[in-house]
Amino acid sequence: MDRVLAQLHTEQIYRHYNSPAIAAGYGQRKYITPCERLLFNTYIKPGVAILDIGVGGGRTSQYLAGNASRYVGIDYAPEMIRICREKFPQWEYLEASATDLSPFECGSFDAVVLSYNMLDDLVPDESRWRCLEECRRVLRENGFLIFSSHNPRAILARPMRDNADSRSEAYKPAISSIPALLRKTLHWSASFFIAACISLRRVFSYGSKSPFWQGEGYMLDCENLMTHFAIPRKIIAELVRYGFRFIALQGDDYPKKSHLLITEWYYYVFAR
Repeated sequence: MDRVLAQLHTEQIYRHYNSPAIAAGYGQRKYITPCERLLFNTYIKPGVAILDIGVGGGRTSQYLAGNASRYVGIDYAPEMIRICREKFPQWEYLEASATDLSPFECGSFDAVVLSYNMLDDLVPDESRWRCLEECRRVLRENGFLIFSSHNPRAILARPMRDNADSRSEAYKPAISSIPALLRKTLHWSASFFIAACISLRRVFSYGSKSPFWQGEGYMLDCENLMTHFAIPRKIIAELVRYGFRFIALQGDDYPKKSHLLITEWYYYVFAR
């Protein structure tokens, strides 16, 4: 990527995430996905020191910090850090860049987490590589690096299953009056139609771009920000070059079975 474009992107993404409205929205998020829960429980044991990079509004803080001997959340957006400190004054938060972890000594942490595809926001490639070097430096021997990344070949959408809890209370009586078989047929017809529309849009937006064919590159994400996309084979090869050992791969659509043409992003686990 051109250096001038990379600098413009860095400024754009800083303004985006440091916006009070955007930061407030991130601050309201409290969920942990089933995929994250699986990997965090498997690879992050009680009593370890955790560095949460790109902590945003603290979505992962409560889950990760609860049993940690030390928990530090960092973000380069001051507004995000302000929200985290306001929500969780008992834990440590620091305004810092993922490409410069100099506030921390070598081997300071047992686990480093970069959730919500944060690594993909580091542009150009050299910024992502510096982050990987820094993550390896601050990890202890056999410590775990856990992160997620966009998949450029996710062009197909799954039909959504019925979820009664998501229905508006006002519509439930009307819906319940429709015969069950007809209701199910209508639901699946609508679900398949919506999935087909989403898939068609992705085919044109992803399938026409070089990252889809080459397995790696830059495209606009759902927030219209220039973002790094890469298939698992490319990600694994890159991390191995930086001295990490591949441990596990899991689609963020877990517990559904992941598929390269469906799974929008993957979570990765590497060891130092």
